[in-house]
Amino acid sequence: MAFEPRLSPRERTVLTAIVETFIATGEPVASHALARHFGNQEGMSSATIRNVMASLADAGLLDQPHTSAGRIPTPQAFRFYVEHLGAPHVAILAPERLEQIEESFAGIGTSEQYLERTSHVLALISSGLGVALGATQEMHTLEHIHFSRLSAGRVLAVLITKAGTVLDRVLLLDHDLTMAELETAARFLNENFHGWSIERIRAEVAQRLEAERSEYDRLMRSLEELYRKGALAAEVAATPVIYMEGVANLLAGETDRERLRTMLHALEVKERLIELLNAYVDARQRTVRVVVGLEEAIPELRDFVLIGTTARLGSENLGTVAVIGPTRIQYQETIHAVSYIAQLSGRLFQPPH
Repeated sequence: MAFEPRLSPRERTVLTAIVETFIATGEPVASHALARHFGNQEGMSSATIRNVMASLADAGLLDQPHTSAGRIPTPQAFRFYVEHLGAPHVAILAPERLEQIEESFAGIGTSEQYLERTSHVLALISSGLGVALGATQEMHTLEHIHFSRLSAGRVLAVLITKAGTVLDRVLLLDHDLTMAELETAARFLNENFHGWSIERIRAEVAQRLEAERSEYDRLMRSLEELYRKGALAAEVAATPVIYMEGVANLLAGETDRERLRTMLHALEVKERLIELLNAYVDARQRTVRVVVGLEEAIPELRDFVLIGTTARLGSENLGTVAVIGPTRIQYQETIHAVSYIAQLSGRLFQPPH
């Protein structure tokens, strides 16, 4: 576990001012600038502020770049800010920002469109990298399944998830099934497994087939044939779909060419970004996760922050929505935007009554 500095109320006040000033300006913060910030506040003279800044530097919370008189927050300072200092000041999104988000998602009809639009909107709002990772099919839940007999031994299986995703495949059967048998099988699955995850349905059907192997009736024979031929098979590739937009935002302020090259390479390998999101954002969590310093997953992103959460439709996981940006990102607005867009998914895909 990382060392947790214990700060006095005055040190917390100064650190908050330094972090928020640095976020706003991107420039090292000097003691005389803080003195002007605090004005005539008691106990906040330039000399006192210099002493507090020295103490914060000793605690590993401030760094002094080059020979500048100013100080900048370290990743540890940003972590401390997010965990202890920023929360009481979290503000709601401005009305114009809410309107911008609502307009951006107008007309969205599927989870894929939602995720793609999310990466665009988050990049626009945060000036960072907007990322949206689709959930693997095992997390999809059944809304409806339908079978159509195309010809002898050929059946079209159409599976609709609660997120509005339509999965279809043609099944080549060893034993022909009548339309009546297909309708009975579909009715059984829809009535008994509505709202179940596809993976859970597959496991349950396999278990029932095994349990009733000695005396299964026509329905179970039909189900076994459909099941063996992939009616409930995963349609999505093992690697989930990931949408990302805003790489140019991350590169705008980068002047170190070698660091720029390694950063670009890291962001081009989408599998690494998927691992990053899966490592830091738990699909079961209900709150926004903020992680400062991503070097454990991607060393090239040690000076970046991840702000992400899970988008849901009821109990179904639609995917992960997140922003990856520099540590001097606008934390309050970005956290609230990520949270708002994640919750928006439940309203966009709410089934009609």
